[in-house]
Amino acid sequence: TRTRTKRSRRQPYSVKMNTPFYIALRYIVSKKGSQAVSFITGLAATAMTIAVMAMFIVISIFSGLEELNKELISNIHADLTIKSKEGKLLKNPEEIISVLEKEPEIKAFSKIIEEKVYLNYNENGEIAYLKGVDSVYTQINPIQKSIIYGEYPSFQYQNEVVVEGLLNNRLGIPIGGDDNNTTATIFIPKAGEGLINKEEDIFNKEPIFVTGIFAENEQLNNYIIAPIELTQRLLNLPKNSAYQIAIKLNNSEQADAVKRTLLKNLADDSIYINTQMEENEAFWKMINTEKLIIYLIFILVIFITTFNLAGAIIILQLDKKQQAKSLISLGFTFSQLRKTYFYTGALIVCLGVFFGLILGTLVCILQIQTGFFKASVGLDLPFPVKITLYNYLIVISSAFFFGLMVSWIFSKVNRHHLSSN
Repeated sequence: TRTRTKRSRRQPYSVKMNTPFYIALRYIVSKKGSQAVSFITGLAATAMTIAVMAMFIVISIFSGLEELNKELISNIHADLTIKSKEGKLLKNPEEIISVLEKEPEIKAFSKIIEEKVYLNYNENGEIAYLKGVDSVYTQINPIQKSIIYGEYPSFQYQNEVVVEGLLNNRLGIPIGGDDNNTTATIFIPKAGEGLINKEEDIFNKEPIFVTGIFAENEQLNNYIIAPIELTQRLLNLPKNSAYQIAIKLNNSEQADAVKRTLLKNLADDSIYINTQMEENEAFWKMINTEKLIIYLIFILVIFITTFNLAGAIIILQLDKKQQAKSLISLGFTFSQLRKTYFYTGALIVCLGVFFGLILGTLVCILQIQTGFFKASVGLDLPFPVKITLYNYLIVISSAFFFGLMVSWIFSKVNRHHLSSN
């Protein structure tokens, strides 16, 4: 008899532990009850769904933009760049090159000289940037793929160059000519002292022939790409001189490891080596700042959305006041009653996050497959989108943090209110 009595008492106790969750689940799925409660509960779940969906889509777009920028910069900037700490000119380029040739992780490297110049054609002039490169440069930056008219220089002649499109449009330099009527002139100021008697005392100048135009690019705005011999001659520099050496690796992810190895082997205090990220540090800071601001804005949106959740819990408490009294009289504790309202809010959050992520993922997949949404009306460039596990974790953690916090705060039971008639 004692054994049966103990078992009969234990059985309701185990069910009683799960009762708050079952009651909360019934509040959510049951079609019976007050229409006001059903409407506000549905509104809270819908608001959470829309907020989660919007946050996931925008963060995925920023991930896509980040990936696109990485791809663009990888085509423009080298994996590693060697520069001089003291002035522009590298002191020992031959020694540096001998070390680079022995490094198995290096795919290619190119010497570069970059200087500001004055470009003149038919008495029209523009300030531009002259980038002198060797024939290996196309392995670092496939600039030849950006040629929209003409062709990339063959490097058989030192005066053949390619010019950025907008710069060439402003000056109207003919493409592919080899006579005096199609020749532009590059001017670089001479360094030195003394009296100036004629133009030759002020500038070094060289005629150039434009063989092609490459597409306008923010990273190469107003640029002229020329053989490095031309820049060496304009600047009166030795044959093997360079301002920097750009390096392409077999695996760009090994940039930091190769950088440490090169610094150790070179043992030269007059140089420093930048990775691609370090070379564009200001750009990535701007991207990360914009991403953080957007994230904080959507955190605020989700926080505001949770006020619908708070309203749903409060209306539920008022509507179920008589039921709560009945549960208390049957042995329900205030703690369990609070858990019931908390579980109700948590279930609303779960529904909002679940459907929000499903809808957001479907929209992102649609954009990836079709490119329906364009970045600009006149530009045939779809918004880049990238779906990552990190984006899911960010959205889920943000929504659950605020949703569960609000559910716990507003699930507090007013004992005096329940005890009053």
